[in-house]
Amino acid sequence: MKKYLVASDIHGSFYATKKIIEAYEFHQADGLLLLGDLLYHGPRNALPMDYQPKEVAKLLNTYQTKIICVRGNCDGEVDQMVLDFPITSDYSFYQIGTLRCFLSHGHIYEPKVYSFLKKDDIFLSGHTHIPTASFQDGIYFLNPGSVSIPKANHKASYAILSEKDFQTYTLDHQPYSISCLFKTESSTVFIKKEPKLL
Repeated sequence: MKKYLVASDIHGSFYATKKIIEAYEFHQADGLLLLGDLLYHGPRNALPMDYQPKEVAKLLNTYQTKIICVRGNCDGEVDQMVLDFPITSDYSFYQIGTLRCFLSHGHIYEPKVYSFLKKDDIFLSGHTHIPTASFQDGIYFLNPGSVSIPKANHKASYAILSEKDFQTYTLDHQPYSISCLFKTESSTVFIKKEPKLL
């Protein structure tokens, strides 16, 4: 069964990018789903640890054939000039087994039910820097949090997504706050764990 590393809001942190790649290898993921805000930190955020956008671009480019990415509110056309994979789309659909995933950063297409979403679809977004999961009107809404500038007392986090489940992890690969099991043959099971706030 294929699994994907889901990450958002790198904001130019070379440290966070190296941790994502380390996690990609650790989990033996089949691909990287990046939910935007890759290189620039934005005017509302402090500089993240190890802010090196050029190095982030170089490292991500070595995985270009494994990356599906959508544009975040801090991503611009100039960023596309240094990246070897497309980042200018506001959204993308991606199929994982029987699951249909809608990828969006979350600043244009906010996590809510849209007419183009169907029962058991997954809406993946970032933008808030807070890992979350909810199930409403038959749609799963999932956010891996931010790998570089977490908010609301959360730890930096990413997620692993498979046809069976979605699990967030800290950058040292420990399971973190959110776990979601998708529809099984007998029922839909959803589990939300409360994070341990620091």
